[in-house]
Amino acid sequence: MTREVRTVVFDTDLLLEAYQFEGIMQKFPNHFHDYYVIGFIEQGKRHLVCNNEEYILNSGDMIVFNPHDPHACEQVDGRTLDYRCINVQPEVMREYAREITGQAYLPRFTSPVLYQSELVGSLHELHQMILEEQSDFCKEELLLLLLDQLLRDYSDAEPPVSTQDVTVEIRRICDYIEAHYMESISLNELADLTEMSKYHLLRLFTRQKGISPYRYLETIRINQAKRLLEQGLLPIEVAAQTGFSDQSHFTNFFKKLIGLTPKQYRRIFNHDSELKRITTNIV
Repeated sequence: MTREVRTVVFDTDLLLEAYQFEGIMQKFPNHFHDYYVIGFIEQGKRHLVCNNEEYILNSGDMIVFNPHDPHACEQVDGRTLDYRCINVQPEVMREYAREITGQAYLPRFTSPVLYQSELVGSLHELHQMILEEQSDFCKEELLLLLLDQLLRDYSDAEPPVSTQDVTVEIRRICDYIEAHYMESISLNELADLTEMSKYHLLRLFTRQKGISPYRYLETIRINQAKRLLEQGLLPIEVAAQTGFSDQSHFTNFFKKLIGLTPKQYRRIFNHDSELKRITTNIV
């Protein structure tokens, strides 16, 4: 049988997460993160949809997601996936951008896929150093040089005025969901906010945001749940504070989007070692 390994490390030197998935077949539904994701395919062939564009990923291809880029992916060749990535929070990326360019801003990377990128080797070396808990400055040097090339070659030349072109009505809905995610929200409420029909609202929201209103709501809930788990709250407490109907629903959806259960994710941030890690094995 296939051996599935999921390893997640939080590096307190670089202030980022490193994920390594080996031997997985999991399909990830359409969602987004509130942080940057920079990763690559080690083995496997993956169908990716990002910002309503379709891509086929193979070994050696690199992915770069901006915060709030909607994306979904699944295996297409019947084989398992080996994948590595680093997750960089916006406030951390802002400081790295300042260090590299002299301007503290949030870059907007222009393409989610870099086919057969020469940067994969550098990212692999950096990722391995994080997993091996190395602490010398070579690790930071690798990250800065990697980000420097990504910023120069694959991001907007100037800090963007706005990262998303949406209408006032759709922005109003997003603001409402972000303010009321802990509550039970109905489609009627959202339609009343915009004076649109429910069908027109669904189509317009999905076209502009690349994700449906309900999936947007659940993604906001999951992103907030991550923050609460990082603070040490128990999964049952987090489920109650983020609007999920019960802990089972919360656990299932969390794993669909993050690849770990809430309990597993909480453990990364729940001990005193300088470099925090969780590894799960499934045979």
